[in-house]
Amino acid sequence: MTINVDALFYKLSHPRFLGMRGLSNDLPLFIQAYDVQKEDVTSRRIEQLIDRLRLAGVELAHVDLFDLSLEVLQASDWLDPILAREAALGKQRLLATLQNATVPRDHLIPRLLAKIDAEGVRLSLLTGAGRAFPFLRAHMLLEALQPAMPRHPIVLFFPGQYDTGGAEAGSHLRLFGRPSLSKAYYRAFNLDHYQP
Repeated sequence: MTINVDALFYKLSHPRFLGMRGLSNDLPLFIQAYDVQKEDVTSRRIEQLIDRLRLAGVELAHVDLFDLSLEVLQASDWLDPILAREAALGKQRLLATLQNATVPRDHLIPRLLAKIDAEGVRLSLLTGAGRAFPFLRAHMLLEALQPAMPRHPIVLFFPGQYDTGGAEAGSHLRLFGRPSLSKAYYRAFNLDHYQP
């Protein structure tokens, strides 16, 4: 499945969506899944969408989660030592080091909020979830983001599938189409199912 720029533009620029109406007091957090095999096409379409939204006067913040993770590593002076010792660390220790350095609640969320909670921002788009895997997992980011949500819609573009079955069945984020390891209930709407 590829994203449809026209359909997303209609949804994301709609006054009901931007005004967070029809959400029953739920968090304005949305997931837009897409086929990871179409990553390059999807990236170009997201850029087109951003351009159209901005031309239409929608003030938005766009944050690439991989780039944000690199910013966190650079700001904490971890990036150069990790790169210097990458081969010596081995895969497991390297992954553990990256995960410790980018703990969402402690490190990423404050920096993310500084970018998306700026004055005038009415919509935030998050990309790069696939590039940041495995040291940053989307479900950990969603869990850490929920208590600190700004009062505007946030859309996470996710390379895989987002199956929602409600609180009893759980929600499943299936990165790259792989089976879900988590049966958590995410307070996030599947953007494919949202109608303004």
